[in-house]
Amino acid sequence: MYINFWYPIVRSEDLGPDQPEKVKVLGVNLVAFRDDDGNAHVLSDTCVHRGGSLGGAWSGPESAPRILNGCIVCPYHGWEFSGDGKCQNIPSIGYGTKPPARAKIDAYPTQEKYGIVFAFLGDLPEGERPPLLDVEEYGREGWRANTVLILEVDYFYERSIENALDPAHNEFVHPTHGFSGINRDTYKVNDYATEDHEQGYGMWFMHKFNAPPLKGKTWGSAREKGGDLWAGGGTYGPNTVITYINVQPGMGFRQYFFEQPVDEKHTRIFFLNMRNFMLEPEQDGPIHARNKAIAKQDIDILMDLYPTQTPISNAKEVLMPADKAIVAYRDWLAKFDESGWRIDLDAFNKRDAKQTAFAIPSPARRESGNWVVEPMPLLSSRSARKQSKDEAA
Repeated sequence: MYINFWYPIVRSEDLGPDQPEKVKVLGVNLVAFRDDDGNAHVLSDTCVHRGGSLGGAWSGPESAPRILNGCIVCPYHGWEFSGDGKCQNIPSIGYGTKPPARAKIDAYPTQEKYGIVFAFLGDLPEGERPPLLDVEEYGREGWRANTVLILEVDYFYERSIENALDPAHNEFVHPTHGFSGINRDTYKVNDYATEDHEQGYGMWFMHKFNAPPLKGKTWGSAREKGGDLWAGGGTYGPNTVITYINVQPGMGFRQYFFEQPVDEKHTRIFFLNMRNFMLEPEQDGPIHARNKAIAKQDIDILMDLYPTQTPISNAKEVLMPADKAIVAYRDWLAKFDESGWRIDLDAFNKRDAKQTAFAIPSPARRESGNWVVEPMPLLSSRSARKQSKDEAA
């Protein structure tokens, strides 16, 4: 898992004006809330007083607000934190008394787009951050977006990303695509090439499927005769995968999977489906239902993968030419690793919640010191680790 990228936190429609939402991302707890102007904020969930959960259970009077004057109120002792992470009031020393400088928690840059609240989870200054992925079809005439679908899955997010990049699994996992059988005499995955994503931080490819006919009312006249079907996609950052499906020329889907790594064994997928045909609102439900059915086919397979995380070396698998998109994704992960953005999961798991609270470092940590909660442990760059290993040998 990696810091310094944009991660989905909560659907916009699920973040109301009066109730915070507690969310776990990259193994740590965060809290999202809206201020008096409706702007979304995302903070570390750990109060620096006595470890209270800002988004945790509220046992006080029902009339007492969880969010007051644009601040989230800690349910343990009533400390009030504004959207920049600074404590504004400590009831025990008197309202209006200036809190100490150390009374602060990490606050993360946020953007609200595509019906999702995103947070930049890392400490890079604004000019150095990878931008949020641009969904160019969103809001464009001739395109319709389904309401964001959330999928809860019990496996590591990288396994999910790689599955979406895999052109060789469709005939075996997805009979709903029309691939009801394999011609053992002619079947082969067509060759394809990968290239870097135009926005950087990822890769891209398109692949030609020899598609069988797909009849039925679900797609109207599309693909009733079969033939070539172009599909592909790519990645952006470690946690976003894009899929293009061209049902026929000028008619297709653009699917965006913004993945939220909850921890090493759980992932929440924010699925945005765009289409430029079947634009009637009444088609949203059937398309959602079909996407859920297809997702379940993948989930059933991915639940049984072993090891549960992607192997640390490609030599631990027998990879084929059809896997070149997966290799390209892993190459980008290696670049993020070389930047020193990879979380040290061994160090984190050894100490997290055991007399130690961690927070994902925010940009404010580069501007000031005196922080109470420890920053998430990170690995040194890949080349530095190799050098250290060579010197030890």
